[in-house]
Amino acid sequence: MKSSLEAYLDIETTGLSAFSEDITVVGIYLCRGRKTQFVQLVGGDITPDSLLEALEGVDIIYTYNGHRFDLPFINTRLGLNLEKLYRHRDLMYDCWRWNLRGGFKSVERQLGIPRKLVEVDGRAAVRLWWRYVESFDLEALDILLAYNKEDVVNLKELKERLL
Repeated sequence: MKSSLEAYLDIETTGLSAFSEDITVVGIYLCRGRKTQFVQLVGGDITPDSLLEALEGVDIIYTYNGHRFDLPFINTRLGLNLEKLYRHRDLMYDCWRWNLRGGFKSVERQLGIPRKLVEVDGRAAVRLWWRYVESFDLEALDILLAYNKEDVVNLKELKERLL
């Protein structure tokens, strides 16, 4: 029997309101057993078609606070209701059951999940995006993409520790 295809998904945005802000990065870590693939959609490459193509064959999507943030943001900006199209598990609620509170970075610290880019958070991610857009600062884009990748790879580690 073929193992299921899991997707760990996290987005970066220009702010908190899906009605007035944009998605800057969609990071997806695809895992089937030991086989993994990492996909990032950036800026203008983030379209409904490109996202559905990246998620082709996925059985379940894992997020952290995705039920309240990432998936509604995607639905508002791209018109894709991923919770209707895929099974979804928001690991934040599993954390709450284990009395692990706070944002994803706080939970990582509580569980000892290492992170290289400890100085980067959601606010810094917005600033990095605008540095890239306004000055074509490729170093800022590289840091933003590395931060997003760390988020989605650490989601898998979180899931394995919780479940």
